[in-house]
Amino acid sequence: MTLNKINSGASWSGGKDSCLALWRSQKAGFTVTHLLTALDETSLKTRSHGVTRDLILAQGRSLGMVNEFISASWQDYETQFIEKLKFLASQGISQMIFGDIDLLAHRKWEEMVCARAGITANLPLWNENRLDIVHQFLDVGFKAKVVCVDGRYLNDSYVGREFNNEFISSLPMGVDACGENGEFHTFVYDGPNFKHPVAWKSLGKKSYVSPKEYGSQTFYFDLLDAG
Repeated sequence: MTLNKINSGASWSGGKDSCLALWRSQKAGFTVTHLLTALDETSLKTRSHGVTRDLILAQGRSLGMVNEFISASWQDYETQFIEKLKFLASQGISQMIFGDIDLLAHRKWEEMVCARAGITANLPLWNENRLDIVHQFLDVGFKAKVVCVDGRYLNDSYVGREFNNEFISSLPMGVDACGENGEFHTFVYDGPNFKHPVAWKSLGKKSYVSPKEYGSQTFYFDLLDAG
């Protein structure tokens, strides 16, 4: 089967790693048609990044993709994800693209849920140098905002900033330039595979403390919405 006959979907947070993985796959000749995003129980914002559904839809329109969503708690996340993958498989999707870089537990989970749906997991960024990935993301012209930071690693002055070389240079020692350990998350609003920039506006910053069973950790969000 030739690459352009392999219909693909992409696991989509709206952030830099999933975006670069999508772009890499398109450059490699894969036909990518669907973006799959996990929303929280309200169905209004993404599960981890806190980005609104409307902004994810705006990304999909600019990228020329079909948006698919699940709305799940952490308890039923896996079940819903597999069911949605099965639906995508029924629509002709034979592989899913993921933006993970080197966290083996994530890769094992992705391969497991894809296998349960009868499709293949593809990780275009796997085992590459994290800083090299960041530099390629910026060098090819992607633009992103930092929309969430983990208070264990960064204070609230880092959220809401442009994700660029200045931001990377300002990171404290031990904080990964990719945020691969969850230090921060991003929202991509423009790039080489976007038809037009995604208009956004900030509704201000907000802090959030996770439930006790998830460590009572403090996170800071820049609340972006469609502009």
